[in-house]
Amino acid sequence: MRQESGGFFAWVNRNAPTRESFEKNRFFRPFAHRVLAPELWRFTRRSVPRGVALGLLVGIFLLIPGVQIAGAALLALPFRANIPIAAAMTFLSNPLTTPLILAASVYLGNLILDVGADVGRLMYLIDHGASIGQWAAWLVSEAAPALLFGLALISLMSALVGYLVAVLAWRLWVGRKWNRRAHFRLIRGH
Repeated sequence: MRQESGGFFAWVNRNAPTRESFEKNRFFRPFAHRVLAPELWRFTRRSVPRGVALGLLVGIFLLIPGVQIAGAALLALPFRANIPIAAAMTFLSNPLTTPLILAASVYLGNLILDVGADVGRLMYLIDHGASIGQWAAWLVSEAAPALLFGLALISLMSALVGYLVAVLAWRLWVGRKWNRRAHFRLIRGH
């Protein structure tokens, strides 16, 4: 049963896939006994940061809607990460952010690998609804190494930053709860 309260966890509860949606998905049926394990659906201090990191890693690197959620959920299994958080974090890459992620990836790949892939050509292909052939021609040029290297670097850095932010946010949240409890104990004691 989903809780309806404020904050980030409430947003995740409302928008992340449910256990029931995974049960009904034919792709997950062979993995259902693993994917539906209760410990992968609980919000704990270890599973939440892992879910954030895996969701960002898969969501930014894959950039293929649908595959991102499935990839994050399956990758959450061996790492014992929270599946709803991992799935929700894949939504960071969406139609608004994908062009920026792709452009930054090519730029970063060019900068580090010094291959000279054309970021302007990438933006032209995105803006003009390029055909599969045009995308393939662009990818077999010098762009593929720059794009893949840049995507890998951005997704790894995002996962690391996301993990650290989630750990810090978890500690702050728990600390605030403890302070509130201590305050109420003090009030009741007097």
